[in-house]
Amino acid sequence: METTTPAPAVLPLIEAGQRVTVRVPATSANLGPGYDSLGLALALHDTLTVESLETDELEFELSGEGADSLPRDASHLVVRAMEAAFSRLGYRHGGLRITATNVNPHGRGLGSSASAVVAAVSAANALVPAAMQRGREWILQLTSEMEGHPDNVAPAIYGGLALSWQDSDQYRSTCATVAAPVIPIVAVPDFELSTEAARALLPASVGHHAAAMNSGRAALLIHALTQKPEFLLAGTEDYLHQSYRAEAMRPSAALIRALRGAGHAAVVSGAGPTVLVLANGEGEAADILAQIEAFTAANTPDIGWRVLKLAVDVEGAKVELHRR
Repeated sequence: METTTPAPAVLPLIEAGQRVTVRVPATSANLGPGYDSLGLALALHDTLTVESLETDELEFELSGEGADSLPRDASHLVVRAMEAAFSRLGYRHGGLRITATNVNPHGRGLGSSASAVVAAVSAANALVPAAMQRGREWILQLTSEMEGHPDNVAPAIYGGLALSWQDSDQYRSTCATVAAPVIPIVAVPDFELSTEAARALLPASVGHHAAAMNSGRAALLIHALTQKPEFLLAGTEDYLHQSYRAEAMRPSAALIRALRGAGHAAVVSGAGPTVLVLANGEGEAADILAQIEAFTAANTPDIGWRVLKLAVDVEGAKVELHRR
């Protein structure tokens, strides 16, 4: 007697006529010694709006960063992340109208891909029926799987200073409040460096002494960021990754050396090449801005630098849903 394999069940469609907008901060990971574990949300926001359509078409409008180079079809990271989220939630989508407004520079170490997947997964989660929606911990798990580590996605989701870790195949994160005097400043060069290329420069192992020194600085950094900003310079000293990556971003490494030599807590933002400086108050922030301007004009005249004094984003991803 022949048996037939039943056809796979067709996932239900999300409801047409919905519109969700997600606003997601940029992030800076590592912060010096917090390799793959610490991340800070920055008040520099991308916005993603998704509308569910009656048709089966995909409409994609993209403006701002990446508008000249990123695809506007199903190969875009936002679409792929949304489809993965819908599938995990047990749904599928019909037509979508996606509008992305990008402010976060791409390939600069400010978590642009993490912002994209957090926005996409948050949007997909909001578009399924309310009874099926999941919490931020679920979004953290899925986006960490997509990114391979939680250090950027966690602050993009939760805001503030995110401390993240992994238990077996589970990603977890908790957040701390950054002390009011701490002011993030970023110096963004006009060249890119992929995370994959930056990671390829790292050694397979480091010595016990370097690991011990790094763990001490990471602990001090959390204390400095949350309570005692006067320890930011010492707390941002890294022994695991920055020196190995310096060759791939010489202008950034030179700027970091100059700023740290002047007593400022400068580090590589994420995988680079953006430089992040953590100022203790407005007075130091003004001094840092002046020093960056002077150093880059004298030493890197052929490189364009975008220098931004930002704030710590304390809200993380914000979702606003409108149903028909």
